[in-house]
Amino acid sequence: MSAVLAGPAAAASLIQVTDSSGQAVQDAVVYAELTTGPQLAKSATAEIQQKDRKFMPLVTVVQTGTSVSFPNNDTVRHHAYSFSPAKPFELKLYSGKPAAPVVFDKAGTVVVGCNIHDQMVAYIHIVDTPYFAKTDASGTARLTTIPSGKYVLKVWHPKQASGAAIQEQSLQVDGSATPVIVKLNYKAG
Repeated sequence: MSAVLAGPAAAASLIQVTDSSGQAVQDAVVYAELTTGPQLAKSATAEIQQKDRKFMPLVTVVQTGTSVSFPNNDTVRHHAYSFSPAKPFELKLYSGKPAAPVVFDKAGTVVVGCNIHDQMVAYIHIVDTPYFAKTDASGTARLTTIPSGKYVLKVWHPKQASGAAIQEQSLQVDGSATPVIVKLNYKAG
């Protein structure tokens, strides 16, 4: 499948993610990777809070090399960890803000848990591109400042079937004047 996102070079482009029944998919990670040439690297920071015995937000998307802090704004101590191959880490029982953030230096998906509260879970999807976004409640994501070129558009969601490949399609961003919405048929499993 191929799609063209129209809009001025380095403009915002809208992507709509729906499931197989046409319903909007919230918290889907959408990202565009250049088909040729290097991806732009930028240093960034992100934060995943712990409050009311939950990680917030549930889904975070960051570019490779991003430092993520895990402040505990809860009334109890937490022990955040991950055994995911993309970034295993452990922040032993703590309150407040850990001394150092965790640097996510490898693309992939990291599932974060709390060793004290089993119901606590968060997902971090690390990508090798600066062109990424997460869908809102209406299933819409906005890729901002994406220059003209050929890309592969990819979509990931934590509820997709275990072991399922990341959905992808060809994407051509050109210098036309009117942005369009690309609909992807996301299959949750």
